[in-house]
Amino acid sequence: MYNSKITGLGYYVPENVVTNDDLSKIMDTNDAWIQERTGIKERRHVVRGDGDTTTTMGVKAAKIAIERAKIDKDDIDFIVFATLSPDYYFPGPGVLVQRDLGIKTVGALDVRNQCSGFIYALSVADQFIKSGMYKNVLVIGSELHSHGLDMTTRGRGVSVIFGDGAGAAVLSRSEDDGKGILSSHLHSEGQHAEELSLIAPGMGKRWVTDIIEDNDPNDESYFPHMNGQFVFKNAVVRFSEVIIEGLKANSLKPEDIDLLVPHQANLRISQFIQNKFGLNDDQVFNNIMKYGNTTAASIPIALTEAWESGKVKEGDLVVLAAFGSGFTWGSVVIRW
Repeated sequence: MYNSKITGLGYYVPENVVTNDDLSKIMDTNDAWIQERTGIKERRHVVRGDGDTTTTMGVKAAKIAIERAKIDKDDIDFIVFATLSPDYYFPGPGVLVQRDLGIKTVGALDVRNQCSGFIYALSVADQFIKSGMYKNVLVIGSELHSHGLDMTTRGRGVSVIFGDGAGAAVLSRSEDDGKGILSSHLHSEGQHAEELSLIAPGMGKRWVTDIIEDNDPNDESYFPHMNGQFVFKNAVVRFSEVIIEGLKANSLKPEDIDLLVPHQANLRISQFIQNKFGLNDDQVFNNIMKYGNTTAASIPIALTEAWESGKVKEGDLVVLAAFGSGFTWGSVVIRW
């Protein structure tokens, strides 16, 4: 069996910075209220008409990751794209990336696991490589939230949290069984699906013709819904469980972690997990303060920034963990 390792990382965020003070001008909120509840100071939003989409941001991040992996784009054997905000209802952005990068007719898979999307996508790529099927897999997490948020006081509990951006990784075959992805662990609990969800547009309960006829401006089902306290309580439990699961699977302990990169959902969740495992500030990487929650993009953006700043070094034990809509959660344990 082959092993897989991350050989290239890249990220892209829009230039447009939206601060908490900016939001306070369009809804009843303020910087202190947002920071106290989320830890977020600012986020990036795509500007209408500037050309950025979920796919184009993913492509920009992917180009950087491919260059850093020191391979040609035609060395990519497969694409896995994680997002909750695709450009089209269908097809998914995976094939659009294949087209826009000019890669030969490789397979492209779309992953719809929201905040856990990159963890799921990485685990899929890992298994493809370990089975010997592929040598280089491009994994992307990209989100364009801002165009679909309720930017009014009604929606402030959700809308202040999310930002736009993309991150990418090239996962490559390695014969060094002591390095690379050691294990991945995935879970779901669908009984809580509606606690963090976007109900419409969807084909489950409403016909498209009904949606067009209704055109109700007060229909909140078109905006994300989150039961914040319920999600928080579940997140801190599931984060802890899946990190412990990953460590135990590799006969490791919390003190063996060199760097924990959690999904950037809420700074309070990250701090809770940090305290529970007795990790110091150098052992946990957070950038939610700058970018907000970029869902499937948050881990690859954070991992890239951590690597660029020298916080990820050869031989380090790196743990990635995420929890989100579904509910879904997971972890990946890596020996860098």
